[in-house]
Formats: sequence, C-alpha cells, structure tokens
Amino acid sequence: MNEKKYTEDSSAGEQEFFLRPVGERVVIKVGKPDEKTESGIILPTSTEIQKYEGEVMAIGDLKGDMSIKVGDIALYSEFSRDTVVEFDGDEYIIININNVLAVRE
Repeated sequence: MNEKKYTEDSSAGEQEFFLRPVGERVVIKVGKPDEKTESGIILPTSTEIQKYEGEVMAIGDLKGDMSIKVGDIALYSEFSRDTVVEFDGDEYIIININNVLAVRE
C-alpha cells in the first residue's frame, strides 16, 4: 500500500502524518484504555474503561477561529467513532470538529 504522507506544521515543529482530513474534520489518535485504577488495581481486558480522548494528529480546513491545534489532547463524543483507521498498531478516528467537546489544558 502506498501511503502519502501529510506534513502539518505545529509549534512543536514539523510532523509527518499519513492522513489529511478533508473539510471541517480532525484526525485523533485514540488514547489507550486504562489498564489499572488510580489505586493500582489491574483491570481485566473486558472491564477496561474506554477513554474518549486522544491526541490531535491532523486538522482539515476549519472555518473561523478554532482553538485546536496539532498535538492538543481532545475530548470527543463517544458517539463520534464512526470512522476508525488502524495503522502500525495504533487506532485513529476521523471526526467532525463539532464532535470535539473540549481540549485539555
């Protein structure tokens, strides 16, 4: 498979990424579910708590002044996981910018 790399400029430097979202969409690298609780109890795979957050990897053509950038940790709606892409063992989602609920500071 011949993937075309997409280069995104960010304040942290230039990053290469293999997807370029179209329109008002963002690509988010899905965070791994918790494997243990804060107190140290190891959770079995069947009860891992899914986190609806991840790192913003690429941004499409956003209209207006959006306060989101590559590298931000974004919280997204649990119902927005309709387009999922797996690459090199990592999971990515492509979602509409309106499904991003917040950015962690």
